[in-house]
Amino acid sequence: MSETANPDDPVGYFLQDLTYHGKTERTREAYERVLREFESFIETERGATLAEATQRSCMAWVHTLRGGRAPSTVASYASYLHRFYAYMTQVGVFEQNPMTLVLEEMDESIDTDPARREIMLPEMREFVADIEHPLDRGVVVTLLKTGMRVGELCNLDVQDIYLDDGEVQNAFDTGHRGALDGRPDSLYVSPEPSRGVVVNGEERTESNKRRRATVIPVDPELKRVLKRWLAVRPETQAAGEPLFCSTSEWGRRLTIGMVGQSVQSHATQRGWYRTGGGAEENVTPHYFRHFFTTHLRDRTGDRGIVKYLRGDVADDIIDTYTHNWGDRVRETYDEHIYSLL
Repeated sequence: MSETANPDDPVGYFLQDLTYHGKTERTREAYERVLREFESFIETERGATLAEATQRSCMAWVHTLRGGRAPSTVASYASYLHRFYAYMTQVGVFEQNPMTLVLEEMDESIDTDPARREIMLPEMREFVADIEHPLDRGVVVTLLKTGMRVGELCNLDVQDIYLDDGEVQNAFDTGHRGALDGRPDSLYVSPEPSRGVVVNGEERTESNKRRRATVIPVDPELKRVLKRWLAVRPETQAAGEPLFCSTSEWGRRLTIGMVGQSVQSHATQRGWYRTGGGAEENVTPHYFRHFFTTHLRDRTGDRGIVKYLRGDVADDIIDTYTHNWGDRVRETYDEHIYSLL
C-alpha cells in the first residue's frame, strides 16, 4: 500500500486513518485483507463499487464467509467492514453504512437462540426488587421497559425525556425535544450519536445503531423510577446534560462498560452470571433487549410495534407508527407492557 491514500481508493483512505490512530501493522494488514476481499466480491459478483454496496450485498458476502470459517471469525470480519463503512460515512465519503442492518440481523440470530437462559417475569421482578441504588435501578428498568441498546441509553440526554410532572420539569431548564411535543411521558432515541461525533455540544463515546428516530412511551413504573433517579442525579459538567451519569465518577456520562459492570455485579449475586460463561447463560445489558422483545412480542402479537420500539429500520414500519403514534404505539404499549415493580 502506498504511503498516501487517495479518496478514490476508499480502502487505502481508511487504512491511512488507522495508521494515524496508531494501529499496528498487523492490525492494518488484517483490515486490508478483509476489506480487499469484500471489494473484490462487490465488484466481481455484484458489479458495484464499495460506495454502491447495499445491505443485501453485504449480507450475501457474510453468507459466503460461513462456508469454512468459525462464527467468531465471521463476526470479526463483519465488524471490520462495519467500522470501515462507519468511518467513510462519518467523514462524508459515503452516504450510508449498509452494514448497520447486517450486524443487527446477526445480533438477532443470537438473540433468538433457544439455548439462551429463559427468565420468567416473576424472576425478573425479584431481580429488579433487589436493586436498591436509584441509578442502577433506573438503568435496568429503562432497558427492560424500552428494549433500547445500552449505547443508546448512555447517549440519552435530559432533553430526550418528557415526564408530565411539574417537579421534574421545574428541576431542569433544558426543556424537551420538539419531537416529544404533545407526547407526555415518553422518551426520544436519536439516530445521531456516534463515537467521536459531537451531539448536543458534547463529543460522544458510544454509538447509537438505529438510523431513524424513535419515540418510546414511558409507563407509570418507569416514570416513578426515573423521577427517583432524577431527584438524586449529580451535577454534571457534560454539555449534553446526560440523563444517566455516574455517582462514583461524579457526574460523568455513563459508558457501556460502566453499565456492563453494574449489571454483571447484580446478575452475579443472583447466579445469572459466571466468568467465562457464554450468552446462553450470562445475563448482560443486551439480555434485557432480548427479554423485552420476547415478552412484548408474545403479549401484543404485533411484531410491527415491537420492531418500531426496538428501532429496527423499515420505512413502512416507521412511517405507519410515527404518523399514528398515539393510537398505535402508546395504546398498545400501555395495554401490554409488563409490570416489574
